[in-house]
Amino acid sequence: MPLLIAFVSDLMFTTRIARVAEHLGYDVEWIETADELGAAESGARRERPGESLHGREGRLFERITRAQPALLLFDLNNAAIPWRQWIAALKSSAATRRIPIMCFGPHEDVATMTAARDAGADAVLARSRFTADMPALFQRYARLPDTAALAAACAGPLPELARSGIALFNEGKYYQCHDALEEAWRQDEGPGRELYQGLLQVGIAYYQIERGNFRGALKMLLRARQWLEPLPAVCRGVDVAGLRADADRVHAALTELDAARLSEFDRALFRPIVYS
Repeated sequence: MPLLIAFVSDLMFTTRIARVAEHLGYDVEWIETADELGAAESGARRERPGESLHGREGRLFERITRAQPALLLFDLNNAAIPWRQWIAALKSSAATRRIPIMCFGPHEDVATMTAARDAGADAVLARSRFTADMPALFQRYARLPDTAALAAACAGPLPELARSGIALFNEGKYYQCHDALEEAWRQDEGPGRELYQGLLQVGIAYYQIERGNFRGALKMLLRARQWLEPLPAVCRGVDVAGLRADADRVHAALTELDAARLSEFDRALFRPIVYS
């Protein structure tokens, strides 16, 4: 079922959004205040644009990438959400920039509406327009995977080039597997190509762990989710569900460590990709 994540606390709008979402067959998760993601870290160093891995913003990225929502909604009047910062961060990250962001606010507050557009929002609407056209707007802007097309593509065979890349992955040659999987992705113009993007990003995450690049590994694991999550459990003979679980175990193990303790990472968590 498609998911909307709404950064909305106004009872009038939460009720209407919930009603429309239910009618369209969407689930809704609410984040009404930033405090729901935990306390902000005082004096925390501001990270570069892109995926944030620490503090409240890191928890935001974890929640969004794990949920893979079809649409994010921001109420620009919700002062309990740092929407300027969060929209800009989400739209500058390779892990989340494809997720559409819709904002609504008072039409007379031109500065606020402009700030939301400048931050990267895909749609910025007056409250009246949002209220009147909510069902059509959700259907227009929500990013929904074509599950039928993915299922049809995943029923096909695994090409030899992808098999070569997976074989290198399973030999622990995570850097070398990238080229074969990327070429398989380039040669496939259909939706099944997303499989190869997910495989190679997990491989690069493992390579970054071997290099001692803690931040790089976590970033790649966050990015891989957008490619792997929409796929069925098995795609072209590849056990995608198993790979997702493996990648999640690696991510959980990493987050229990920090960069200084990366040498303690248990490389037995690097499991081979199962395919037929």
